[in-house]
Amino acid sequence: ETASVEEACAKLKEAGAKRALLLPVNGAFHSPLMQPAQERLAAAIENTKFRKATIPVYQNITTTAISDPEEIKKNLIAQLTGPVKWTQSVQNMIKDGANNFVEVGPGK
Repeated sequence: ETASVEEACAKLKEAGAKRALLLPVNGAFHSPLMQPAQERLAAAIENTKFRKATIPVYQNITTTAISDPEEIKKNLIAQLTGPVKWTQSVQNMIKDGANNFVEVGPGK
């Protein structure tokens, strides 16, 4: 699939695109291509007990503070194929009073 993406980038540039590039990622995360994984994740999440969050959870799919366990479950599943709305999430956190952020994850 990399060759197809490289070809698409070249054609986009020829057509006048200012920028088209390959992203350095290992998968098609947050896209419809994650549907098979989404189904497996849904099964795992449905078998996991969630409690009401004591601290609001901001999920990229909604960008808003959530504490309801069923909604958190639903959104975790949807996030796998949905777009990451990082800017809107951070803007909502700031609007809700957050002023310190710590990023946690691979390579951090």
